Amino acid sequence: MLLLLSSPSSLMQSFPSLKLLCAVQGQGPIFASKEQSTNGCTNQKPKDYILQDSSILHPEKALRRKLVISVLVSAGVLPTLSSYAKTKNINPYNEKRVLQQNRQIQKQNNAPDDFPNFIREGFEVKVIAPDNYVTRDSGLIYLDFEVGKGDCPKDGQQVTFHYVGYNESGRRIDSTYLQGSPAKIRMGNKALVPGFEEGIRDMRPGGKRRIIIPPDLGPPVGPSTFFSSKQFEVFDVELLSIKDCERRTIGFYSDVVCN
Repeated sequence: MLLLLSSPSSLMQSFPSLKLLCAVQGQGPIFASKEQSTNGCTNQKPKDYILQDSSILHPEKALRRKLVISVLVSAGVLPTLSSYAKTKNINPYNEKRVLQQNRQIQKQNNAPDDFPNFIREGFEVKVIAPDNYVTRDSGLIYLDFEVGKGDCPKDGQQVTFHYVGYNESGRRIDSTYLQGSPAKIRMGNKALVPGFEEGIRDMRPGGKRRIIIPPDLGPPVGPSTFFSSKQFEVFDVELLSIKDCERRTIGFYSDVVCN
């Protein structure tokens, strides 16, 4: 039963035998404790009354309202969090925008034509290159500009080559052309970065190739090395010659001679 309370005196006149809920002047309606009287009236248990004109509800009703509000808030927040987790994947629009940014940076770094693009998402990297690039099972990617002639280098042989090295943004990090002399190294003695040695192992003298080395086949990373983070590296390589080598010993002196 819903009771509209105007004043304790008028209500007492209408219901003389009813124990009433009393109001303290200036503080709004409150529930009085048992055996306590105010203005000559005695309070009944709170659950028997609802005060409509004061916008104060019975504690059980108020608790229900709080629970409903809490459920509504939760229903509004949880879908937002779930949708936020789904934004991890790169959509085509974002990928297109990243590609445009990468190409602008590569242009500023004077990167060569058809330079590959690298789109990062956390620890994953997507390599975007023309269809004529070849990808091996090891993760190495390469493109032959010129195939060359002759035999491929073998372990123990010396290879002489020029190269230009780039980072992911197309910035040149090293060049034997600028140094004025080609590099010389013997195959099979682990003197080269694994991806670089794999990339030139099936080249022929006179051949020119672009090699894209993934981090797993790249150089070691750390304070003692030139590289501070695991990134893809790009090398344009020109294989000049291959020479056979043999060990020569004179007295206590021993060296390797390549002809």
